[in-house]
Amino acid sequence: MITIVAIFQHFMNCLCFVHHEAVGKDLKVLLTFLVLLVFQCRINLIFFPSLFSDQRMRRLLLVIIIPVVSVIFLTLVSFCYLLWRKYNPGGTILSQTIIKKCMRLHLAANDRVQNANGLQLDINEDHELPLLNFSWISTATKNFSFANRLGEGGFGPVFKGNIGGHEFAVKRLSSTSGQGLEEFKNEVQLISKLQHRNLVRLLGCCIHQEEKMLIYEYMPNKSLDSFLFDPIQKKQLDWAKCFHIIEGIAQGLLYLHKYSRLRIIHRDLKTSNILLDSYMNPKISDFGLARIFGENESKAKTKRVVGTYGYMSPEYAVHGLFSTKSGVFSFGVIMLEIVSGRRNVAFSQSECTLNLLGHAWDLWKDGRSMELMDPTLAISCSMSELTLCVQVGLLCIQESAEDRPTMSDVVSILSNERAILPTPRQPAFCTLISVQGTDSQMEEPKCSLNYVTLSVAEAR
Repeated sequence: MITIVAIFQHFMNCLCFVHHEAVGKDLKVLLTFLVLLVFQCRINLIFFPSLFSDQRMRRLLLVIIIPVVSVIFLTLVSFCYLLWRKYNPGGTILSQTIIKKCMRLHLAANDRVQNANGLQLDINEDHELPLLNFSWISTATKNFSFANRLGEGGFGPVFKGNIGGHEFAVKRLSSTSGQGLEEFKNEVQLISKLQHRNLVRLLGCCIHQEEKMLIYEYMPNKSLDSFLFDPIQKKQLDWAKCFHIIEGIAQGLLYLHKYSRLRIIHRDLKTSNILLDSYMNPKISDFGLARIFGENESKAKTKRVVGTYGYMSPEYAVHGLFSTKSGVFSFGVIMLEIVSGRRNVAFSQSECTLNLLGHAWDLWKDGRSMELMDPTLAISCSMSELTLCVQVGLLCIQESAEDRPTMSDVVSILSNERAILPTPRQPAFCTLISVQGTDSQMEEPKCSLNYVTLSVAEAR
C-alpha cells in the first residue's frame, strides 16, 4: 500500500509542479497526511492488536476510518486527472509556457552562475530565464548527435532537442565562432524581454564550464534563405507567402524600433536570421549583435563595426554610425532578395557591373520592375504588389539615411497599395566590388558573405 502511494505521490508532484506550484504543495501535505494515517493504522494492527480486539473499535475502523481514507485517496486521484485534462486536452502538444515550466525542473543548482571566463548571469535580475542543466540538454539532443543537427550560423551549430514530445532548438556556441561571451549575454538579456509574434522566443540558456547554449522555440521550416536561394525549395513559395513574409518582418522590425520595452537596433538583419514556423510566419532571430537605444537616442557610433556584407547601410559600414534607419536599409535588401530570389552578395550578370541593388534600380527607372521577379513567382504574382515592393525596397536602401522611410511608414505603405510614394534616387552600394576586363566575376570580398558575420575592430 505504501509503495503504491509513494508512486502516486511522485506522479502527482511532477504533474502539480508543471501546473501550479502552490496547489502542488497543498496536495503534498494532504497526501503525506494520508500516508501517515495508513501507516499508523498498520502499526497499530501489528503491534497493538489488543486495541482492536474490542468489537466497537473494529466497527469504528471499518465504518469510519477506511471509508474516509478511501474517499481522500479517490478525491486526490480525481483532482490530478482533472488537472491533466485541463492543461493537456486530448493529449495535444503543450504550449511553450508549459515547456518552460517543465524545463524549470532541470534548473542548475544555483541561481547565479559564473564560468571560468568570467561570464556572470543572474536569473532573477538579468534575464528571468531558466538556467538549464547541461546533462538534460545533452539527453534531449541525443548527445548533440549529427542526426539532430539543424545547421550552423555565426554563433555556432544548432541542434534539435526533444523531451516528452516537445521540440525546441539549441544553439551551441562554437569555440571558433566570431561571437563570444558578450554577444551571448547580450542576446540573453535582450530577447528574454521581448514578446512579439514575429520575434523568435528564447526559452532558456545553459552555462556549463566552457559550454554556452541558448534554447529557442523550434522552427520546423528553418531560415528564409534556405527557401529563397534553393532551386527546389523556392518552388514552395508563391507570391502570397512571400508578401506575408515581407509584412511579418516589417511588423517585427516596427516592434523593435518603436513599440518594445527596449528600443532595439538589430545590426545583423539578413535572410538567414529570419526563421519560419510551420505556417511560414517569419520570426526575427539572432540578437547577439543588437544594441539598445535610450528613449531620447536616435543614432550612435561605434569603432567596432559588426554585421554581414551586403546588408549593412553605408553610414554604418564606412563610419560606424547606426540607427533605426540602418535596420530599414537591411530590410530593403531583404525585400529585393525575396522578390528576385537572388542573393545581393552573390549576384552577377553577364556584361554587368551591378549588384542586385543596382540591377533593381536600373530596371525600376526603365519601367521594367517585373523583370526583377523570380520566375517561380510568375503564375501567382500580383503586378501591383510586386511593383510596390520594388519601389519600397529601393526607398529603404537610399544612400542618405534621412531619405529612407521609417518602419512605421513601410508598414503603412504595404497595407495601402494606393499610397503616394516619393521617387527613389540611385541607391547606395549598387556596383560590384571589382571587375577585371570583361569578366563580371566578383573578386573575393575582404569581408564576409551572407552566411558569415563581419567584425571589423579599430584601434581606440
